[in-house]
Amino acid sequence: MKIIIQRVLSAECVVDGVTSGKIDRGLLVFVGVEEDDTDCDLLIAVKKIPEVRIFKDENGKISLSASDIGGSILLISNFTLCGSVKHGRRPDFISAAKAEKAKEYYDRLIDLISEKLPVQTGVFGASMKITAVNDGPVNIIIYTKEM
Repeated sequence: MKIIIQRVLSAECVVDGVTSGKIDRGLLVFVGVEEDDTDCDLLIAVKKIPEVRIFKDENGKISLSASDIGGSILLISNFTLCGSVKHGRRPDFISAAKAEKAKEYYDRLIDLISEKLPVQTGVFGASMKITAVNDGPVNIIIYTKEM
C-alpha cells in the first residue's frame, strides 16, 4: 500500500455536491492499494496510521499521534498513488490493484481503523472534491513494502 498522511486542522470530501466525510483536527489519509498487497500490508497500515506521531505536544515537540489528541481520520481511496512515470511522462497504473481487491482492502482498512479512532470516508471509485486546511504542513509517506 502506498499512503500519504496529512496533518490537518480540518478536511472534507464532497461527491456530487454531497459531503461524504468531514473531520476537524486529525489526519487526511490517501490510500493506494497495489495488486501485490497482502494482509501483512493491511495490518501495517492499520498499525501505523492511527499511531504515527506528527502532532505537537505541550512543549511544541512533534510527539503525539491522532490517538493521543483524540483526532479523527478522513480516509480516501486513491489509486493514482500507484502511478509510475518511470517510463515517460504519462503515468501507468500497472501496480494498482483491480477495483474489487482495492475496495475490499479499503473497506477492511476503514473497519479496522474505526476500532481505534473515528473515521470518515470518501466514496470508493468516485470523483471526489477534497478540501483541507493543512496544519504545518506535515505530510508523511508510508509505503508498506518498506516496513
